[in-house]
Amino acid sequence: MVEQNNRKGTVFLMSAMLVFAAQDGISRHLGSTYNVFSIVMLRYWLFAAFGIWLMLRAHRGIAPALSSPFKAMHVGRGLLLVAQICIMQLAFVRLGLIESHAVFTTSPLMVAALSGPILGEKVGWRRWAAIGVGCLGVLVILKPGAGVFSLWSLVPLLGAFLYALYGLLTRYVGRADSSPVSFFWMGAIGAVTLTVPGLWFWTPMTPGDSIWMATLCCTGILGHYLLIRCYEVAEASAVQPFAYLQLVFISIFGITIFGEVLRWNVAAGALIVVAAGLFTLWRQRVRARAAATARSARP
Repeated sequence: MVEQNNRKGTVFLMSAMLVFAAQDGISRHLGSTYNVFSIVMLRYWLFAAFGIWLMLRAHRGIAPALSSPFKAMHVGRGLLLVAQICIMQLAFVRLGLIESHAVFTTSPLMVAALSGPILGEKVGWRRWAAIGVGCLGVLVILKPGAGVFSLWSLVPLLGAFLYALYGLLTRYVGRADSSPVSFFWMGAIGAVTLTVPGLWFWTPMTPGDSIWMATLCCTGILGHYLLIRCYEVAEASAVQPFAYLQLVFISIFGITIFGEVLRWNVAAGALIVVAAGLFTLWRQRVRARAAATARSARP
């Protein structure tokens, strides 16, 4: 049993968010020149290799993954993540890093809304109110009805929805399967799904972009490793609010490297969404503590 250390877990999570922000910046750079399927295919090849390594390290083989009672669900969540990554790759190129991630921060609110029908969890009126406030924040970001509104602005919203479904299914299969098993299936399904379209649309990369591609693959592995280490040593509810730092890091990269502009409505809407998300996390923690207290009080 790993000793719980929330401070150490927070460092791991903050580091992961910085790595993921850098990864998205590289994705935007490469996505403006090369086909999205080819870029994501190479990422998944390394994901698959890393997943096999995790299985060998944790279980000395892939037999536990192949004998999982949730194989069909693993395939489904793997396909959801493939679609989400490809969609967000397009959003980074079309909308930029800042606006895409501002909308994507709605994902925790979607998890809260969908946790009832998918996981059977109770969602109280306070969390529904927070979800409603988060929706208002999205409207502030998107400015529907404005002359500059584009349907492309809805793309990261779809990405957030797919990621929320993926996260909920990951929690569901986590009731029986270990993290290495989940990661193995994620990498394997993505590699199998994207190899054919990735090779079909493949175009040779310049030496400089090949280095960026290799860096992108390494940041993906490093980010997920830091995330795994975070949840090994810390309580998820204690460190999860720090995940919103990815939006801060993304904004810094978008402004300083890609020359993006942080529009007032995007900043205001993102603050509303983040505040609503933090409230739902706080309510989840309060309910978990109340349930634990009730269990301990039983004779």
